[in-house]
Formats: sequence, C-alpha cells, structure tokens
Amino acid sequence: MQLVNVRRALRGSEPLGEIPPQSELIRNSVSMAWPSIVESFLIAFVGMVDTMMVGSLGSHAITAVGLCTQPKFIMLAFFMALGVAVSATVARRRGEADQEGANRVLMQALAISAAVTALISFAAFFFADPIVRFTGSAPDTHAEAVGYFRILSVGLCFTSLTLIINAAQRGAGNTRIAMQTNMVSNLVNVFFNYLLIGGNFGFPRLGVRGAAFATVIGTVCGFLMSLRSVSNPHGFLYLFDLHHMRFDLRTLRGLVSVGASTLAEQVFMRFGFLTYARIVAGLGTTAFAAHQIGINLLSLSFSFGDGLSAASIALVGRSLGEQRPALAKIYGSACQHIGFAFSVMLSVVFLLGNVRIFELFNDEPEVLQYSWMIIVILCFTVFAQISNVIFTGCLRAGGDTFYAAIVALVSIAVIRPLAGWFFCYPVGWGLTGAWVGLLFDQASRIALSYPRFRGGRWTKISL
Repeated sequence: MQLVNVRRALRGSEPLGEIPPQSELIRNSVSMAWPSIVESFLIAFVGMVDTMMVGSLGSHAITAVGLCTQPKFIMLAFFMALGVAVSATVARRRGEADQEGANRVLMQALAISAAVTALISFAAFFFADPIVRFTGSAPDTHAEAVGYFRILSVGLCFTSLTLIINAAQRGAGNTRIAMQTNMVSNLVNVFFNYLLIGGNFGFPRLGVRGAAFATVIGTVCGFLMSLRSVSNPHGFLYLFDLHHMRFDLRTLRGLVSVGASTLAEQVFMRFGFLTYARIVAGLGTTAFAAHQIGINLLSLSFSFGDGLSAASIALVGRSLGEQRPALAKIYGSACQHIGFAFSVMLSVVFLLGNVRIFELFNDEPEVLQYSWMIIVILCFTVFAQISNVIFTGCLRAGGDTFYAAIVALVSIAVIRPLAGWFFCYPVGWGLTGAWVGLLFDQASRIALSYPRFRGGRWTKISL
C-alpha cells in the first residue's frame, strides 16, 4: 500500500532530482517529528504536575498563577514569532549549504531578542501591578500574582534566548536538542517546586513565589544546555564566531518578512482564545470546568501536530533551500499522512476512554454530564487540528506567513468566537454550542489552508 501518493502531491510539477522511496520519506519525517512530540507531551505533563503542586497551597494559589498565564504568553508572543522565522530561515540556509548564513541568522535573532527582552522585562517588572489588576485579580490573590509575575519577568531573558536557539536547532534538523533542553528544564522546575513551594529539606517555604523561582531556575538550566549545543565549532550552528556578528539586509529582511506576519498571527490567536474563553465562562463554573478538561485533551493531541509541524518546517525548508519545491510538497504530504494515522489512534483512545478520561481530572457528576458530548466533537476536531498545524508549518517553511496570519484572523479571531456565541446563546445549545463553534473554526482553517498548500505558490517565496 502506498501511503504517500507522490503523483497527487506533485500535481503536475516536475521534480528536480531523484524522489526518495516512500519508506525513506516516512522515516525522515518520523525521525524529525518524534523528539518534538515527546517535548510537547513533556511540557503538557509537567504543566499538570506544576498545577497540582501549586494547588496544594489552596485555590487562591492556583488563581494567582492562572492570572499570569495570558500576560506571560503575550510577553512571549514576539519571541515565538521570531522563533518561527529563525526556524524557517535556518532550514532554508541548511538546504542551501550556507552554514555561515545560518549562523548569521542565529546571531542576529539573538541580538534582536536580547534587546527586546530588556524592554519587555523592564516594563513587566515595574508595571506588574496594573497588568495583573487588568486580568481581573481579587484582593486575596493580587499580591501573590504580582510577586509571581515579577519573578517570571526577571527570568524572561533566559526563556527568550533559549527559545531562539532551540528554534534554530529545529530548523537545522536537530530536534532532539530542543527535546533534551526542555526535558531537563521541566524536570528541574518540578524538583525545585517540591523544595521551594512547601519548604522541604530545609529550603524556605516560599509558596507561589517558590513556584516562580523554580520556573526561572529550570529556565536557566535549559538556557545553559541550549547554549552548550551551539558552542561546538564543528557543529552546523556555532555561536562564538565573530564573523557572524555583522548584520546584513538579506537576513534581516527574511526574519522580518516571516516574523512580522507570525507575530500578527499570534496576536489574532490570543484575541480569539480570550474572547472565546469569556463566552464559555458565561455558561457557569461547571460548564467551564468541563470545557477546560476538553481543552486540556485537545492540547495533548496538539503535541502530535506540533511535532509533525516541526518536522515539516525542517524538511520542507531544507528542500526549498536545495531548489526542490516538488520534494518540499512531498514531505508536506508525508507529514499529513502520518498526522492522519495519529488522529485515528487518538480518536479511538478518546472514544474508548470517554467518561473515564474526564474522571482523571474531575469526578463531579455535573461536570461528567458533558463528557460524552465533548469527546465526540473532540474526535472530529482532532483530525482537523493536526492537519491544520502541519499545513501551517509547511506554509511557514516556505515563507508564506502572511497567509497563515489571515487564516488565524478569519478562523480563530472571528469564526470561533462568533460561531461559539451564536450556538451558545441565540440557538441555546450551551456548552455544546461552544464546541460546535470550535469545530467550525477548525473546519474553516482546513478550507482555507488545504487549497493554499495544494496550489504550491508557497514554494516560490524567497527568504
């Protein structure tokens, strides 16, 4: 059986060079993807453990930490966008066999990141009080949330620089380095959570601030590991070469063209997520709790798409750098087929687990009554979600980030909240309507992204 239909993927375009056999296509895609999949799973798992440890202090502690979630992601939005630009551009330079160009991308991105980090960290530290107040903090959580946020802002420099280095390594095809870095960072975070939150083994009992310090310590360890990965003069990426210090217009233009659109995409996504969450919150505490469990499950499934997206960026970008757009499309199709297989597996797991999965998070009957509805819609959503993430990865690798931003604007910032509100309230479906709105969002992204991918215009953009 032929998993990847090469003729259909090419759609009449002529391949330049020999097309690898199907087994090699799949093997290359999986070897690139699995470290990122493991990395995403570890991040999700450690996040759950982190929440449980903070929860031992009481609901006010969970609330204090939760209030800082959206501001934290807003602070990171610029660096996440820059990371996407770095990954796509380095992948292209790797395909061009331009080692000096790849290192110049890394150096310039780190310089930009360091300068922007200084500004954001300063603003976040000194304006933490009004920022946290804007999120809706109550008197019993405000002080703890402000302290937590300020400590995170101090550690932002390590987070941003690590993100950029790991993005460059993914673009170069070294996805295991990012996995190892995040694994160590998260494990150190959990370990110091245990020591500092509750004051174990003679360490001070710092509560919520202890969780923040643990996060920063873990981030520092991750940064040192990522820095070590670019300190080998024989590696493809080597940071400590003065020749890479000079700025050049081509590198800056490539980073800006990809990064600016990706930043806009991040803003649209955050706006859409926030608006949608506020709509669901209006349904009451019980419905929102069930909704959050479903979102957690959806986030776990996202890790498969995220891993394959990282693989597609590296493989597609490298192929485009080698002037082989046909091979880029084939690798994109290969990742899609692997993603479909993962979608089937996840859907089966969700259907077989159904209510029992929800009970791992909450066993209240009022919450569990929503479980079957969410699971059924989730099974359909998983297919669209994983495909969308991979399509977006291919478009980003090609530099077609403006179109990806438009898709995010239309689907996440407009269709998801509007459809969610319409089915929730005017139609009267409640939480079911909210999840139907989410499904509409994913379906619209497929409708917009698939024709763009098949058209192949994204393979002709220069970086």
